Amino acid sequence: MPIAWVSHFEKSWSHEVTFALCFVAIIPLEKTFDLGGEQMALYLGKDLGDLVIITLNNAVEATLAIVLLRNCELRLLQATIVGVVVLHLLLIPGTAFLAGGATIWEQNLHPHPNELNHSLLAVGVLTILLPTAFFAALDRGAQSIASNGQLTYSGNVLTDHMRDEILRMSRGLAVVLLVVYVGSRIFLHNPPGDGNAGTLAPNAPLEQKIQEEHLKTVNPEIHPLVCVTLLMITIALMATTAEFLVESIENVREAGHIQEEWFGLILLPIVSFSADGCIAIAYFARSVWNHIIGKETLVPSELAKGRAIDLSIQFTLFWMPFLVLLGWWIDKPMHLLFDYYELAIVLGSCFLVNYVTADSKTNWGEGLIMVAFYVMIAISAWFYIGQPELAVMLNCPGTVADALTSGVENGGEGVRVIARTLRAAL
Repeated sequence: MPIAWVSHFEKSWSHEVTFALCFVAIIPLEKTFDLGGEQMALYLGKDLGDLVIITLNNAVEATLAIVLLRNCELRLLQATIVGVVVLHLLLIPGTAFLAGGATIWEQNLHPHPNELNHSLLAVGVLTILLPTAFFAALDRGAQSIASNGQLTYSGNVLTDHMRDEILRMSRGLAVVLLVVYVGSRIFLHNPPGDGNAGTLAPNAPLEQKIQEEHLKTVNPEIHPLVCVTLLMITIALMATTAEFLVESIENVREAGHIQEEWFGLILLPIVSFSADGCIAIAYFARSVWNHIIGKETLVPSELAKGRAIDLSIQFTLFWMPFLVLLGWWIDKPMHLLFDYYELAIVLGSCFLVNYVTADSKTNWGEGLIMVAFYVMIAISAWFYIGQPELAVMLNCPGTVADALTSGVENGGEGVRVIARTLRAAL
């Protein structure tokens, strides 16, 4: 991390070096969050401890998202939000199911939260669908072919008034999402009925019950005050490192000719998976090799590691609406109108995850399917240039009119086509 900071201030170092060093420096900071969360969970109990662990595991992506919002990188921010959700829905649990099921027939998911997770995932994704479908359904007027061969419309939906309407809609939806998330946590931590708070569901797997009993005998290794201090210092270091990383993004993207969509959907979210992913892949490869040569391997837990799905739910139901409301507070036009392609990706991911986890059981075959679908998304996103209309609606700083005016000179071909279309309509 010190080298990454030096590279930021040392102007003779390239932006690519700064980005790579900051990218790597975030990995140990993320593991520090994991350590602090696991230790705090031993003081707070299983239920509240799980919430702390999930929140701290999302700290890397949340910090990066806040920095992007503050720097007005709204297009990249939206792509990163979708990328984080898809990563936690597909790649992370997929590799966990793949590695954990390498030498066992099937693993179990905790049935009580898993049943609720299906509904929470659906409502989070459908919340993105509402403003996006609203915008897609707006009347763009009659179609015609201009003299230059471009398709034009007689209507005009790219206005500051329309963006204000979508912003108001998004802020209302954000408040509702936060209420849903808080309500779901209350339901999970304190189910209806006397004496149900903090107790396992009657149909909990045996492995889950054994794990609960084991946690009661584990003693924390770090004092709570030391743990809180460590986490506060880590948050400060993370925020600074993320700031340096974001400042180098534009130069790295242009130098590498990388599409902004791929950068946000794949590259930035993957930082939170780098360390755990390498461990999971190495474990799976070792298990397969030992099976081929007939060597006995350590039998994995029958309890599947599905916490990453909880991370995506929190990011969708808490951090995403939080970013919308934070943007309202600091005067950044962050809204829930997402790119159509991104919406299709997150809808497909939600459908696949809900289908895989419907029976609360997983195996390595299903894990392979999830990882394969993520690879398909990464391949297709490499060629996607983004939706020009959305780039205009997310113009920051400035208005939609400013984006249409300046887009003719420097906004890219998509924005130039939109500008010509609107001039023809007027």
